[in-house]
Amino acid sequence: MERTPPSRAPGALAAFLGRWRGSTRFAAGPWGPERTVDAEVTYTPVAGGSAVVQSYRHLEPDGTHSEGHGIFTVDPDHQDVFWYYVDNAGPAPVAAARCTWHDGALRVERRGGAGWTRHTLRVDGNVLTHITELRTRGGKTTSTTTDGSGGDDGTGPAYVPFMTSSFQRS
Repeated sequence: MERTPPSRAPGALAAFLGRWRGSTRFAAGPWGPERTVDAEVTYTPVAGGSAVVQSYRHLEPDGTHSEGHGIFTVDPDHQDVFWYYVDNAGPAPVAAARCTWHDGALRVERRGGAGWTRHTLRVDGNVLTHITELRTRGGKTTSTTTDGSGGDDGTGPAYVPFMTSSFQRS
């Protein structure tokens, strides 16, 4: 079986490469009130071009910060993108998540302790958008259930935006 050359990862993610500055808007929920914070993210090719590292950081109004780091690689057999992401807000995932492309956006859905999370990343010109949505489980404790749709086991009818980041290339 022929394998994709290592340089495929940055090629598939070339539009993301570089440094981006902007803001992240958090919806109100158990994590706090609705707020918008200054944020930045970088995407850097590493390991001889076989992966891309993502580094995200935002500053809260009280001066504390949040940061997360991800690594993207391309599955050489299926051409999907794998993403492994850790941050200081929660436990590390057990394994990398498989991303797929939908209408020019990179999308991943993964299950966690609180339900499902869906990330959609898109670059349009010099604007990078990263939307994180939740479909929760465990009761009516988050904004997911404000429409009365339930969601108590992660199977609510729709994802609800939790975090929306918009960046300009800097």
